Amino acid sequence: METKRICNQIAKIALPMILGSAILYWMYRDFDFGSIRQVLMHQMNWTWMLLSFPFGILAQMFRGWRWKQTLEPIGEKPRTSTSINAVFLSYAVSLIIPRVGEVARCGVLKRYDGISFPKALGTVVTERAVDTLLMLLITAVAFVMQVRVFNTFFSQTGTRFNDILHGFTTAGWLVTAVCAVSVGILAWLVVRKLAIYNKVKETINAIWQGVMSLRKVKNIPRFLFYSVGIWGCYFLHYYLTFFCFDFTANLGFTCALVSFVVGSIAVIVPTPNGAGPWHFAVKTMLILYGVADHQALYFVLIVHTIQTLLVILLGIYAWGALAVSSRQTGIKDYGDH
Repeated sequence: METKRICNQIAKIALPMILGSAILYWMYRDFDFGSIRQVLMHQMNWTWMLLSFPFGILAQMFRGWRWKQTLEPIGEKPRTSTSINAVFLSYAVSLIIPRVGEVARCGVLKRYDGISFPKALGTVVTERAVDTLLMLLITAVAFVMQVRVFNTFFSQTGTRFNDILHGFTTAGWLVTAVCAVSVGILAWLVVRKLAIYNKVKETINAIWQGVMSLRKVKNIPRFLFYSVGIWGCYFLHYYLTFFCFDFTANLGFTCALVSFVVGSIAVIVPTPNGAGPWHFAVKTMLILYGVADHQALYFVLIVHTIQTLLVILLGIYAWGALAVSSRQTGIKDYGDH
């Protein structure tokens, strides 16, 4: 049993890395990495890159402030600094194991401020639902603005919806439907079985309280401001990097918005910080807007690497700040009580 658990943990780390590495290798297999130094030292405007950093940091801070706000209606009051540092740390942890950061930040609040883990996890579910709605809205706006570009992108990458549908035979549709119904029935049976145990019932109830916390948020305008601020800062963090290079500086707001949307969708693929899928998606969009292939590769490699380093530095800062805070207040691990 222990061996199986260890294998599962290794797979969670190794498979995303292998997938991301495979995509990156395919993209950069003939790339001259020696030329990167020339671009970094002589062809890149670092001022714009530095100006983009505050927005990357502020996006995560907005998320921490919003999280604290959603926890208050259900009787949980973490410190603002702990909420923000938990978010910083979660993004850094997700570089190792994709998606585990959401669970990790709930664990941080439990350890340092004694916040209920299930309730915190419930509010994270609520946050993700709100973020998904906002991302869909942004995507719809970008799509309406650049329908032809999106259609070309889907055609060239083989992901056009009609092509996918035509690829299904009658038998394929039947198998898919049977599988979907089977998964639904299995999930229902498992949940019903687990509901017998009181501990699981309490956990589910706490998660539900977290999910429903949005109804009781006192200051909805502030919540909306934080939510819009998160995505606005994410976009500016990305958009300002366009001005770092001559070949992207004049592409304009629309190109930045469209490539931002496509890149945000690409990171759904579970690789560390979207490495691989993000590079491919953004590179493809830039080429559609007239950027040369090798220049598009420069852009995605440099921008993604530097922004990932920023995430790592924020994670290191958060780890240190939480350790200092714990010593100063004498807070112990609440899980030991």
